[in-house]
Amino acid sequence: MSATTSSIAWPTGGIRSGFRFGRETSSPGRAAEGSDWSVDWVLERAAANRRAGRIGALIAYAVLCAASLAVASSFWAEGARVVMPVAWAQLMLIGGIGWAVARHASDRECIVLRGDRLTVERASGSHVERVEFQPAWVRVEPEHDDRSLIELSGQGRRIAVGRFVAPEQRRQLAEELRLALRRWHQGGPKPASM
Repeated sequence: MSATTSSIAWPTGGIRSGFRFGRETSSPGRAAEGSDWSVDWVLERAAANRRAGRIGALIAYAVLCAASLAVASSFWAEGARVVMPVAWAQLMLIGGIGWAVARHASDRECIVLRGDRLTVERASGSHVERVEFQPAWVRVEPEHDDRSLIELSGQGRRIAVGRFVAPEQRRQLAEELRLALRRWHQGGPKPASM
């Protein structure tokens, strides 16, 4: 698994200053004020791998179906009546497993620091979990150690993020989140000389 930014069109007034996983944005000419300042993180499986994987899986499944039904049909024609229902059951089982895997192909975590809210949305299959924090109260800590998931907590709520980031890069993601929260406390982006 790897972290990528999504195919969402990012605002054109974006500035990248020190963020590997996130995208810092502000309106042109208003960066000094910090009023439209925000940082967005979209963490998901690599998009190129998802699309190529889906197409390859569909082709492989179609070939498997054709071959399996061709063999089953020849046995059916020779009088082995049990082979065809077994072949159909096998293909349905494999198709069901493929559907379950495809259901999680668009799993992702979105973290948005904008205005007076830090919003975390985690999608897994058809389940979406959304937690909002006031940035002033958010704590960023590893769940167990530097390579474990990152826990965001505050105001009695908590959520773990970083599933789509390699364990060795989670510490860097946590530092990025802390940096963004520090900048939020200071009123938005600082000049590029930082």
